Amino acid sequence: MCQARDDIIRADPMARHRITMGVFSLWTHTMNRCRRQQFASKLASRLLLAMLVIGVGVLVSFHTDAQSQSPVRPFPAHAKRGVLEVQAWPTVLLNGEAERLSPGSRIRGVNNMLMMSGQLAGQRLVVNYTRDGQGMVHEVWVLNPHEAQLERAGSEPTKNWIFESDPVKSK
Repeated sequence: MCQARDDIIRADPMARHRITMGVFSLWTHTMNRCRRQQFASKLASRLLLAMLVIGVGVLVSFHTDAQSQSPVRPFPAHAKRGVLEVQAWPTVLLNGEAERLSPGSRIRGVNNMLMMSGQLAGQRLVVNYTRDGQGMVHEVWVLNPHEAQLERAGSEPTKNWIFESDPVKSK
């Protein structure tokens, strides 16, 4: 240990604690003969911290890469398949029929991040969706091509024509 620090520790019994905790003020202790050792220890701790942060960042990026390569997301068992076209919020066309989004509805994109309905205006998208207790569309997942190929309830073929002999649907 440096002679300057030994002198400070003898004069003030709490100085050892303040020095080891990093509270060593150059304003009150103007003899800075030992600055090189302090700089080296701080540099080593900062390098160690930087390596730790980089290591955690690399692990997190590997984890998110592994998640993004997963072709099929887990959907609720009661989710149905449909073709969604967003009109003016909260109105959407779901399988060609006018529906409403619930007040707390969430639309998740292919990467499972939330999307605003304005981003999807005018696009026809294959989706999985759930309804809330009042029958409004509550959660929507835009499907990637792999997910869209999987069979799901509600994915029956839809038609965009009506014959006069077809029964009238009532809501």
